[in-house]
Amino acid sequence: MLFRSDRLTRMLTALLERSGTEHDRALVCAEHLVLANLKGHDSHGVGMAPSYVRWIAAGKLHPNARPKVLQDRGAVMVVDGQFGLGQPVARETIELAIARVRETGIACVALRNSCHIGRIGTYGEQCADAGLVSMHYVNVVGAGPAVAPFGGREPRMLTNPYCCTVPRADGDHIVLDFATSAVAIGKLRVAHMKGEPAPPNVLIDADGAPTTDTGAFFTANPSVYLLPFGLHKGGGMQVMCELLGGALAGQWTMQPGSDREFGAAVNNMLSIIIDPDAFGGREAYEAEAAAMIDYIRGTPPAHGTDRTRLPGDPERETRARRLRDGVPIDDGSWRDILRAAESVGLSEAELTAIA
Repeated sequence: MLFRSDRLTRMLTALLERSGTEHDRALVCAEHLVLANLKGHDSHGVGMAPSYVRWIAAGKLHPNARPKVLQDRGAVMVVDGQFGLGQPVARETIELAIARVRETGIACVALRNSCHIGRIGTYGEQCADAGLVSMHYVNVVGAGPAVAPFGGREPRMLTNPYCCTVPRADGDHIVLDFATSAVAIGKLRVAHMKGEPAPPNVLIDADGAPTTDTGAFFTANPSVYLLPFGLHKGGGMQVMCELLGGALAGQWTMQPGSDREFGAAVNNMLSIIIDPDAFGGREAYEAEAAAMIDYIRGTPPAHGTDRTRLPGDPERETRARRLRDGVPIDDGSWRDILRAAESVGLSEAELTAIA
């Protein structure tokens, strides 16, 4: 199924509002989810909305909670998300950080206890649009572990994303954004909804043998686990995100115990944001960065590729294509959205009429 992005935004906004979310916060969340789909990250797109509706109904996600500053030491701030709807909570936290960087040149901001904040690249882009460099270390808690550490065959962590963005004056920012697991869980969810197997070298079974069985991953008692990407390199990044995003920023890591079984995805994020003017100056930085980027792009393409791409290029290409052709939503995800809508009193006819 193909949808226009503005219609998807209206549907999700209505769904979240009917779940008890204030309009402005519902709109921020809906726009974030649809933008993730537009940029090709369906794992963090509209398919997440049914989970949010369920977590709200269960009293785990407080949709209208605002971020609360717990500590303010100038360039260092600690913010509590109060288990609010992650997209507006994280956006408002980054707004605070950007304002602080204007004063201090650099800021380190810890966001703790926010429900799922979505695609981390969005917050890197928020910083880059303000002309700022940023790095974001995120851990994921609130549910059982699903990702094995490098060399292990039992899960110990979740997908623990990392993001780094470098601004460009023309808006084509360099955006490096990835899960430290071989793929995001949402990508497995999309494959499972489509009835497709996982890619190779992504999952292992309880014996440590490779498997592509997504069905065994999405059960009440999973017997299949994700691997980190890139062997020891991804495994090392996975640990660093757990320790910096979790232990340092959130003081909540993935360890055994009933207090860790919250029942909804919770993110803690450590963001380091830098103003180029506080270093060699924006003009010198932009000139050197532009020259280096041109030098990289000038590499002759390898066999089987049409051109050299930098982080952020695939998302821009996908966004242009999906704005033109529509956003694809698989049948399984659409059925899940309809079930979520029915749970809050929205029929399929009402939901589609809204769009």
